[in-house]
Amino acid sequence: MKTVLAVLLSAATLAVAQPHAHNHAHRHPARNGSPIEARHPAVVTETAAGPTVTVYELNGDDIPYNEVEKGLKNGKYVLVGGEPSVVAPSTLSTPSTPTPTPTPTPSSTSQAAQFFQKPTESSSTSVYVPPTTQAAPEPSSTYVAPPPASSPSSGNGGSGVDSDFPDNVPCSTFPSEYGAVAAEWLGLEGWLGIQEVPGYTFDLLSSSNLVSYLATAIEGGCKSRSFCSYACPPGYQKLQWPTSQGATGQSIGGLYCNSKGFLELTNPNHSKLCGKGTGGVSVKNNLSQNACICRTDYPGTESETVALDTQPGQTYDLTCPDAKTYYKWEGAATSAQYYINPAGVSVDKACTWGSAGSNVGNWAPINAGVGKGTDGITYISLFRNAPTNPDGTLTYVVEITGDVSGKCLFDGKTFWNNGVESATGCTVAVVNNGEAVFEFNNS
Repeated sequence: MKTVLAVLLSAATLAVAQPHAHNHAHRHPARNGSPIEARHPAVVTETAAGPTVTVYELNGDDIPYNEVEKGLKNGKYVLVGGEPSVVAPSTLSTPSTPTPTPTPTPSSTSQAAQFFQKPTESSSTSVYVPPTTQAAPEPSSTYVAPPPASSPSSGNGGSGVDSDFPDNVPCSTFPSEYGAVAAEWLGLEGWLGIQEVPGYTFDLLSSSNLVSYLATAIEGGCKSRSFCSYACPPGYQKLQWPTSQGATGQSIGGLYCNSKGFLELTNPNHSKLCGKGTGGVSVKNNLSQNACICRTDYPGTESETVALDTQPGQTYDLTCPDAKTYYKWEGAATSAQYYINPAGVSVDKACTWGSAGSNVGNWAPINAGVGKGTDGITYISLFRNAPTNPDGTLTYVVEITGDVSGKCLFDGKTFWNNGVESATGCTVAVVNNGEAVFEFNNS
């Protein structure tokens, strides 16, 4: 179980970023780069007496404490939440949602990478920090999506989610025949986001070029010299993103629309658009209404627009990325963050950029974090969407059940960590290579 849970962030000349714009008007300038907003993450733990040894890990390598201490003094590292906290081996803690500071336009400030810290006990677990997100374009139309298929469908002629993507698909065609799932409610012709990069020459094999200028489109389809992001079926996730990313820390994802008007793959390691997560995590809706759980489009626009509209009585795979193989931000492993919305809210309201007080979208009451760590263990968590909606409530219960290391529950108002009330949330690990389920139950 967890003994020490401090999160170490590499600062250097960078600043930690949280592009969730919470308590301010959302701006979407058509010709500006993706906004990056400063945040101050914190890790909240409960303490109990007991000997522990703290080991700091960066990109899989242990860092001596004297180096960490020196780095903290000279600004090379930032220790999230202040000094390390010690918890009993039977206690699990959850990172709280960080506080954002709005920045309407990009600057030289960049998002700091997020790392794991591991305890040394043989029965230890570690915890991840969910990836940051940023404001998405406001929807230009209203759309009520049909429930997602329980499994990926195949198209004609051998096409489908498991098909290799060809090099002759025009940018005007949304690639649903190759597994991509359209998000029509966003007004982007099915795409999750379109990041325009005029003046940038994309090279599939290049790993050194940075995108110095990008603009997030607010309407229309995929156009020349743009990266176009897309969603995948339940249990699958996007496999296409360029090695080169934003010069000031923006993540970029999706296919590239070249100057000839055709879509190109951007990840030389994958010939498909979508790939399965690690498995072992699902969500079950035991309610009488639908309930949407929305993943951030990461890497990409970093908006909570990857929709899973769970229906009454149905169970769905919840995509879990593998930290060893999935997208890395400047070498740092990333995980998935989901927004859990009230029951009865349609996809076009739940999985988009919302408004203050709405209790939906980026203002949903709670978040879920899901990821398989570099240690091979899957960690899942429930925590408040704070400071955006710190007092948000649901009319139903969310509980993590199955082969997990503890009890984690949100009763609609309060989090319960192994039966003890928690102000911020709870985290559990999947044990014995088993399965975990986010259950939505009536109060």
